[in-house]
Amino acid sequence: MDDVAGCRVICPDVKTLYEFRDAIHRARFDHVLKSDKDKYGYIKAPKPDGYRGIHDVYEYNVGSEEGQHLRGLRIELQYRTEVQNAWATTNEIIAHITEGASEPKYHRGDRRYLNLMALASEVLARSFEGCPGPLGELDNGEVVELYERLERELNLRLKLTGLGVALKSDPRGFGSEFILFREGAQLELLGFETQVAALEKLFELENARPNADVVYVPRSTTDEIRSAYKNYYDDARDFLSWTSEGIEYLRSLT
Repeated sequence: MDDVAGCRVICPDVKTLYEFRDAIHRARFDHVLKSDKDKYGYIKAPKPDGYRGIHDVYEYNVGSEEGQHLRGLRIELQYRTEVQNAWATTNEIIAHITEGASEPKYHRGDRRYLNLMALASEVLARSFEGCPGPLGELDNGEVVELYERLERELNLRLKLTGLGVALKSDPRGFGSEFILFREGAQLELLGFETQVAALEKLFELENARPNADVVYVPRSTTDEIRSAYKNYYDDARDFLSWTSEGIEYLRSLT
């Protein structure tokens, strides 16, 4: 990992993603791009496991007196399309539905999940984004056949359909600063009026529950949080819809 802080930008399509990234690169600020422009370009050259997106690593620089202690902080800026993010979200959800026995994100457990997700990435890349996938050597018929064979073995679609985590608490309309907290199957969304109060709770939870997933979400609505943090909610609906549509499209080409 290069970063100690991170930010993710989710764009509707690849064209918008590249345009927004180019605008960031042209922006006049003192933060310094530390990574080569194409070093973490996983759209033109996807990872073998199917991950697609682009990462930039910046050095954070500010002139204010209050921010001096943050100068030099490394920040990773991630760019993904909605399709790429749906894939990445589902890749994380697999760890939940297998109770940690298989984690394709970390290449652990049953490798059939890893292979199926690589094939799903190929389906999505070809069907929706006109970009290379991780398995470009396969023709469309082979992609469909291999995907459907593994799907029959693993029943991933059935495991993901209807999956979702219910909130223990949902402070809708309360403040605009939030903490999203997940430990096992328990998910809580805690609302706060001020950033200070939210960050105090963040540090408290991180110290008390080191094995939990805790994230601070500033200036958001509960609907925006549910959309951006689908992995916390075990929400694979977009992935299921797009892969089904993509398989039918590739089948029509064979």
